[in-house]
Amino acid sequence: MTKTFRGSYSVTVTPFTEDGSAIDVPALKRFLDWQINVGVPGVIILGSTGEFLTVSDAERRTYVETTVKHVAGRMDVLVGTMNAHTKNAVRYSREAQELGADGLMIIPPYYYTPTEDEIFNYYKAIAEAVSLRIMLYNNPFTSNVDMSAKLVGRLTRAFHNIRYIKEASMDVARVYDLIEETEGVMNVFAGERIVESFLLGAVGYVNPYGNYIPRASHRIWDFLVDGRIEDAKKIQRLITKLDHIIAEGHPTYGHQCYSKALAAAAGYPVGDVRPPLTTFRELGEEGRTRLGKITAVMRELDDLMAVLDRSAKAA
Repeated sequence: MTKTFRGSYSVTVTPFTEDGSAIDVPALKRFLDWQINVGVPGVIILGSTGEFLTVSDAERRTYVETTVKHVAGRMDVLVGTMNAHTKNAVRYSREAQELGADGLMIIPPYYYTPTEDEIFNYYKAIAEAVSLRIMLYNNPFTSNVDMSAKLVGRLTRAFHNIRYIKEASMDVARVYDLIEETEGVMNVFAGERIVESFLLGAVGYVNPYGNYIPRASHRIWDFLVDGRIEDAKKIQRLITKLDHIIAEGHPTYGHQCYSKALAAAAGYPVGDVRPPLTTFRELGEEGRTRLGKITAVMRELDDLMAVLDRSAKAA
């Protein structure tokens, strides 16, 4: 039976060894257990947060296979299988299905600025090659194209396994437009503006903060579903606060570099980033200072979650 994806899914970092030369399998397993233990419903590996462009084909296979086997059905595993060459995207997608992934997340071909017909044919080749559910990923800031609601509707009508989208265009109203255009068939996952996206009909959240605050950043969706909108807003305000601390320094590489440093600060070291991204070590005192500010917000979130959980039990 085809799985239904719902809730806040961590889009995860890729754990590397100390020298960055290989995937750190023991660190990966510890990290996955952490996600499972706090109740995260799913992970999305090999997205941009996961530095997919720096991972070799052999490493990709090892990473997907290890993740699926270790998780063993305890949460969903979606795999980023995008590539600028359609043939490679098809190959990665088939491999993920063969290795037991639950779904795929795929951004349009990057760099080329493809036309809508070229984007359609890219997804057509992938959708016809696999039976897994496909989550489109609309992020014009990294792919250089903005998939319109009409294009998404065209894809949804043409292919039965295109039923999800991560919407990260920064236009929160697009959530409503996508649902309307597809007559409710498309399941929208927020790429930002968590509370607002939910109120417009989103069914989940692709969550980069799960790398270091997985409890708060997955529970926010539970609160929304339970009608605890004001409690969810309290969590979102603190997430926005820590996001601003990262972005005011180095927005172009923040969520890879800082996510890994913050995972380590939370007790789950996962190595550093690969070139060309700036490593946390290279940030020096600025990075350490910013890390201190963020970990203070993380402690605020821990305190808030304790209060919210107590109020839920008392209700």
